[in-house]
Amino acid sequence: MIKIVSEPLHPQEILESVQDPAAGAIDIFIGTTRNHSRGKSVLALEYEAYSPMALKMLYRIADEAKAKFGIAKISIVHRTGHLKIGESSVVIAVSSVHRREAFEACRFAIDALKTTVPIWKKEFFADGESWVDDQINPK
Repeated sequence: MIKIVSEPLHPQEILESVQDPAAGAIDIFIGTTRNHSRGKSVLALEYEAYSPMALKMLYRIADEAKAKFGIAKISIVHRTGHLKIGESSVVIAVSSVHRREAFEACRFAIDALKTTVPIWKKEFFADGESWVDDQINPK
């Protein structure tokens, strides 16, 4: 399951998409909208994506994770649009025979997503808004 969606994410559905009888481990990463950034209170976020290229890159990340870590299945789903505090922006689920590969592949996938996929984040504050320009070097 590789998707970019505008509706709320359903982590349980994404988790179920990687279940495999041969897998002894599933690792899941859920990125959520936090209420602060760079010393300021965040009211909401907005994500935009160049979907054709973003999907191509997400498939590439999934293929690379499979080849590099020998995992069974991987799902990556990222949300676009306006998100309230506490809402999920990205869910990555990975299944593998052993836990180490699942953890490593999940970490690889989120790090690669943040540095290569054309998805941009805007933060909304009480005194204005700004696009995040440090996605190449996430904190």
